[in-house]
Amino acid sequence: MAFSAVRVPLAAILPLRELFLQEANFQVRYNARHERGWTDSYLLKVDEAEVGYGSVHGQEIKDRDTIFEFYLIPAYRKHASALFRELLAVSRVAYLECQTNDALMSAMLYEFATNISADVVLFADHAATGRRIPGAVVRPAREGDKMFEHSNEPEGDYVLETGGEIVATGGFLRHYNMPFADLYMEVRPDSRNKGYGALLLQEVKIACYLAGRVPAARCNIANPASRATLIKAGMRVCGFMLKGDRRG
Repeated sequence: MAFSAVRVPLAAILPLRELFLQEANFQVRYNARHERGWTDSYLLKVDEAEVGYGSVHGQEIKDRDTIFEFYLIPAYRKHASALFRELLAVSRVAYLECQTNDALMSAMLYEFATNISADVVLFADHAATGRRIPGAVVRPAREGDKMFEHSNEPEGDYVLETGGEIVATGGFLRHYNMPFADLYMEVRPDSRNKGYGALLLQEVKIACYLAGRVPAARCNIANPASRATLIKAGMRVCGFMLKGDRRG
């Protein structure tokens, strides 16, 4: 039995990647990197049978140094370690990265990486909330709205207005695998810790569903304020982003 990993154009792995996305049924953080041309694709084979794929991207876009996707059809997962070794040998990467809600890639990371650390928390929708703040209104952004200066996130498609002033903005990004979208928001510094962020996200979640998307989100693991806001808006922690150095 011969195991191999062969560099191929992205189009060659897309049918297998569709299987991966259907089985995973979660937001893939780096999904857009494929269509933007920032990845290298490898077809995994047992003898002449095409049984899976691996994807490599870079911690810096110009360098392809990190395996971040690895998928095998179920009948061949007993050969996961052997096929992953072939992928490591051919791609010559220095790092491994995964979402902990991706069970197969997580197993490979723990087997083949060292110095593993987490930097990002991943969220999935969990519950509808009924938060209300007297005088606070969430509405779509309009041309001519006077926005505050943003330091972390873009000015959103939705705003939270109170006392005639916009104190928070947010929205959802659609460049993720269907049907998921990524929530974001920013609250004006002098209006934080008042519940405005959670109220805004609560309403943005509704708009996201009405647009045919499922809300998801992420935040830096060192940002407890954003984490608490997402949970108050009905999100739950569903995983973490892990990175590790290739072992050996």
